[in-house]
Amino acid sequence: MCRQKRTLFMGLAILLTLLFASAQLWAQPLGIMSQQPQKTPHKGTLCSDSGRFVFGQISDSSKDQFMLDTQTGRLWRISETGRIGLFLQTVPYKSTDGEYKDLPASSLKPKKKTEKSK
Repeated sequence: MCRQKRTLFMGLAILLTLLFASAQLWAQPLGIMSQQPQKTPHKGTLCSDSGRFVFGQISDSSKDQFMLDTQTGRLWRISETGRIGLFLQTVPYKSTDGEYKDLPASSLKPKKKTEKSK
């Protein structure tokens, strides 16, 4: 009787080992897709060698399209609505004192007056 229990126990252990070992080989995820490799974000800057205005996209999202005025630093986001269609929306800059302005702080500073030599 003891030998039969031991044989049954060993058979069950071998069966469970084979079952769980093979389950790892045949396992399929249920409703979960394998991970897609992550795309690296665009790390370019908006600049232009020849024009005043530059259009750029800073990520893969179509909502991250901008137009930059390279002379003043003013920035607009290219937006779209069903009623209007495409339009430019001003992107405000936050100054050090907490105010929001259309131009960056560097373009708001008064320019130094140069004295004309006689």
